[in-house]
Amino acid sequence: MKYFTTTARRIAAVIATASAAGLIAAAAASSSGTALAADTTPASPVPACTAGDLGVWVAIAQGDGAAGTIYYPLQFTNLSGHTCFLRGFPGVSAISRDGRQLGSPAGWGTRNPIQTVILAPGATGHAILAYHDAAVTTEPGCDPVFITSELRVYPPNRYSATYAAFALEACSHAGPVYMDVGPIQPGVGTING
Repeated sequence: MKYFTTTARRIAAVIATASAAGLIAAAAASSSGTALAADTTPASPVPACTAGDLGVWVAIAQGDGAAGTIYYPLQFTNLSGHTCFLRGFPGVSAISRDGRQLGSPAGWGTRNPIQTVILAPGATGHAILAYHDAAVTTEPGCDPVFITSELRVYPPNRYSATYAAFALEACSHAGPVYMDVGPIQPGVGTING
């Protein structure tokens, strides 16, 4: 019986320490208003961000590129009242006005390492979206080309989406991959990444 009591106390101490570390990280993120990054998935007190937690937008003024590809920061702002985390690649596709996917979804680029990004309320993380405009105009499988004004964006490992306004030419059928997206990174994305 004494062994059980000592073991139970140790387990309770470990859980309390882990919970306190999670609360300290959340408080630090909340007070700084910036995204925190770590190399592992956070402890259970910090939930994964859902589509309903996020405002997603393309920083069009920060676009940069050449040779048929333009890179844009795709920003993820935590609009909820709680801290949450993002880890991995978002799902991105262009959609028509009636909600139909136009062409293939974005591929996954590996320019940046995968890391866990903890977002306090109001904080922003980003992913780099590469739009291959040359592929849209030259790939035979794209015809006809449509103009769209919206992207459907799934947070990493989620099945519900949110939307980001973004006017672009899009392939009408699946086939050519004309967008790639990198993993979520901490902070607001700029022209330099």
